[in-house]
Amino acid sequence: MKQLTAKQVEELLNENQSLNIIDVREDDEVATGMIPTAKHIQLGQVESRMSELEKSKEYIMVCRSGGRSGQAAQFLENQGFDVINMTGGMMSWEGPTE
Repeated sequence: MKQLTAKQVEELLNENQSLNIIDVREDDEVATGMIPTAKHIQLGQVESRMSELEKSKEYIMVCRSGGRSGQAAQFLENQGFDVINMTGGMMSWEGPTE
């Protein structure tokens, strides 16, 4: 599984890279702030909402600490998606949130 640190993701956003970020945290966690442009799909909904994703795109998976996003990334990778896990999750995120 490919991985990026929170700092690397922040640097890509600062370079105006177009990133597809999926936040798999629960509603109450997301309410405290998400990475700008991130899409919220709770971990428990990833399988049922896969149709919203395109296999031609690369996705960066995010959660609180990196564990749940790792599970989501592994699952999606097994389904043929191109995914990256953001290690450290939002606990390591120092960039802006919305």
